[in-house]
Amino acid sequence: MTVRRDFQEPARCRPDLLIGREELFATARDQLASGGSVLLHGPAGIGKSTVLRALAEEYGATARTVLRCSATESESHLPFLALADLLGLVLDEVSPRLPAAQRTALESALTGRGESSLQRDGLALRLAVLSALRALAAEGPVLIVADDLQWLDPASAELLGFAARRLEGTPVQLLCAVRTEGQESQEYDRHLRACPPDTVAVRLGPLTHVQVARLLDHRGHGCLSRSTVREIHRTSGGNPLFALELGRALADSPTPPRPGEPLPVPTSLRALVLSRLDMLSVEARRTLLVASAGARPTPALLHAAGRENAEAECAQAAELGLLATEQEAPAVRFAHPLISAALYAEAPAQERRAAHAALSTAASDPIERARHLALATTGTDPEVAARLAEAAALSRDRGAPSVAAQLGLLAARHTPADSAPSPDERRLQAAEDAITAGEVDLARDIAREVLTRATVPADRVRAWIIVIDTAGHTMAEVDAVFPQALADAGDDPRLLALVHYQLAWRALIVEGDFTEAREAAAHAAGLAERGGDRRTELLALAFQAQTETLMGHPEAPRTIKRALKEPQDPRVACHHNGAGSARFRWLVMGDQLAEARGTVTALLREVRRRGSVESEVHFLRGLAETELRAGHCGRALELARESLRLARDSGIGETASAMLTSLAEASGGDVDRALALAREAVDHAEEDGDQMYLSRALGALGYAQLVAGDPAGTVRALRRVRRLELGLGITDPARGRWHGDLAEALVRIGEPAEAQDVIDTSREHALRLGRESVLGVLDRAEALVRAAHGDQEAAVAQLTSAQDRLAKLGYGLEEARAAFALAQLRTRRPETGQRRVTAFDEATRLFRRCRALPWLRQVDEALTAPEPEPARAVPDALGGLDALAALASMERQVAALVMEGATNREIAARLFVSVKTVEATLTRVYRKLGIRSRVDIVRLAAARRAK
Repeated sequence: MTVRRDFQEPARCRPDLLIGREELFATARDQLASGGSVLLHGPAGIGKSTVLRALAEEYGATARTVLRCSATESESHLPFLALADLLGLVLDEVSPRLPAAQRTALESALTGRGESSLQRDGLALRLAVLSALRALAAEGPVLIVADDLQWLDPASAELLGFAARRLEGTPVQLLCAVRTEGQESQEYDRHLRACPPDTVAVRLGPLTHVQVARLLDHRGHGCLSRSTVREIHRTSGGNPLFALELGRALADSPTPPRPGEPLPVPTSLRALVLSRLDMLSVEARRTLLVASAGARPTPALLHAAGRENAEAECAQAAELGLLATEQEAPAVRFAHPLISAALYAEAPAQERRAAHAALSTAASDPIERARHLALATTGTDPEVAARLAEAAALSRDRGAPSVAAQLGLLAARHTPADSAPSPDERRLQAAEDAITAGEVDLARDIAREVLTRATVPADRVRAWIIVIDTAGHTMAEVDAVFPQALADAGDDPRLLALVHYQLAWRALIVEGDFTEAREAAAHAAGLAERGGDRRTELLALAFQAQTETLMGHPEAPRTIKRALKEPQDPRVACHHNGAGSARFRWLVMGDQLAEARGTVTALLREVRRRGSVESEVHFLRGLAETELRAGHCGRALELARESLRLARDSGIGETASAMLTSLAEASGGDVDRALALAREAVDHAEEDGDQMYLSRALGALGYAQLVAGDPAGTVRALRRVRRLELGLGITDPARGRWHGDLAEALVRIGEPAEAQDVIDTSREHALRLGRESVLGVLDRAEALVRAAHGDQEAAVAQLTSAQDRLAKLGYGLEEARAAFALAQLRTRRPETGQRRVTAFDEATRLFRRCRALPWLRQVDEALTAPEPEPARAVPDALGGLDALAALASMERQVAALVMEGATNREIAARLFVSVKTVEATLTRVYRKLGIRSRVDIVRLAAARRAK
């Protein structure tokens, strides 16, 4: 292989580091693997060179010869320079194989010895390049790697294009990259025509917000707040080079940008995007500055701000490529967001204030007017602060909490120290708005700043609550906050209620103690009632109701009614921890799916109107869960994925959303992705010390493993869930709905006795609480136990009944699973192939109706599997010394522990099963071995060892 030393690739270009380019990388790699060529194109900084180097590193290993060139703008006037890069190192190898005239022309062009030009030696040079590439290809595959085709010297570009168009049928491939500004770029068309006919053009587009966040984190800028990363993504337009430069500048900056102002743009990017700014007139530049300061600039707004010749000056800027030209759009739009930010950063502070002052009277929206007034004002000003506070309240009402947070911080900055409300009160309101907007890092920073100087107990407790709130499910990390918050609260019942409400959450999330959580919530509600804080009282009652619901506590319905009593607080009514959410959970667990769907849909609509990100993530999950229960797997998957995207974007509820999306993927999407998401959720819950969601995540993992055909994995995961929920005090089987899956998996691995124990225990609670759908699923699982014992007729009857029961309740997927189990049971009897297919028709129809693709694949596998042998009943006794080896897995484990002298209770603890299960297992062991007691097991084992 021929590779120039200066083109060796650094490790950072490995394909696994191509963040956000995985799909197009795979497309390009497949094209190269099939013998074709690839042209990467896109704007400056979009990552073409990175992808090109990674492809060359991976695919270059398959070529005998790799020829490379990388042109620069400063060298593009030098003729034949790129050709020299490509063929210089192989000239001695190919020269002897060229005709004399071609050899002379090529050597002159590449070495500079003698005069050579396209005008003088055009045909000979063209044929020489073509012949040289064919000669190399005769020895093995050739890969030509050319970066920045737009800077190739014209002579080299012409020769390379001539050869490329004539290399069909030879093992020569091109891997090139060229800068283009648009999909319809004429330059792009010209370069594509110069490539081989089988070339695939791959355009690199902007990265998403999540991909920019990953890129910044990978390059060591993970310390930046989420709100800052969002602004970097907006300003960079998803361009990775721009995003990295902005991130580097912000990470190195000692002071963060002021609220409401564009990001500071580093000098490197200013020079890159404003190179044409000097060609503007002074007045046109001022007009663009006003436009960059405005949120939604239009020619009319610029006129109102005193820019009389706005249209002509904007037209001049558009000709220079600074503004986008859109005939029908009234807005003045910059060609790239970075141009606006760089133009603003380049302007002196006095000119920026003047632009904001002009816009403070020209803007029609009161929120915009207030923002511009603040940015045009220096120092404190109570009138300006009041207008900003009013604008923040208006933004809150409009469902724009992020804007309200920015305006609140501006209001605090302009508020005199002795004013009422105080600067700190306004900062804390801004922090609470930031939490609503999903900007938890900003809220935490504001609260901690207030705590460094605040002395008023109410302000300090309010700040502590914000710190706790922003911890989310990582509450264990802020344990030290609670004693300080209680000390600051003193004897004030209103402040104590706030802290005890958070202590209730801590008891649930960190300690996993539902009883303690319920008692703490009830105490918080009582304190809030004494203090006249209806909002905290309602939140505490709703939390108490949700806890009681999950516990299967008889007081749950009564507590829900108390939480729904008037007067209501509109902020709590639609809050994800409010009474509406508690009622939704009660409806879902009580099989009232239609009413639950209507309730959560209304809640979702309201929180979206309010701009509450955390509540939106929560209710998206709730709606997805409802659709999943109803068997609408495709719709559930869409909603779950949307919830997960929003959760990852905001950093809120990622564990819960990953868990729910795993369930949806296993039901209607990709099982491998379901397994990955469930394991991610388990890892996060364990890292966070989140006992509540750990059991839910393990439940999702167990279900995904069952769908994936790993019943042993399901048993391991769901046995942990059983133990966890026993410790948590959760008795309602409708909470996680894992019981039927565990019983089914236990039957599959040969443990029907333990499966029956799970069914019996769960059925007792389901009957007490009236959980009809759970009873239907348990009936389905019990039918499998009966079939395992050889009672086919009873199993068929029970499965038929379970299917009908689940259908009437509207549980489409569970109904389909019952039909599938019934088909599998019926095909155990000797039947013709056609009858076997017919037996699965009903399951196929129901799974298709649900769009349950992974389950449909299981039906296909069942249809193509070998004919099963007829089921046989378990023999009553086996007898003999060899019978130990014939015991089922669970039976052997119990017998081995008996031989070690373990009691039934010790065996139950070690195997994570009940004592009742151990006793039932021992009974089966005695029967199979023809013995009567534990002593006989030890004797039988001793006799076997003696042999």
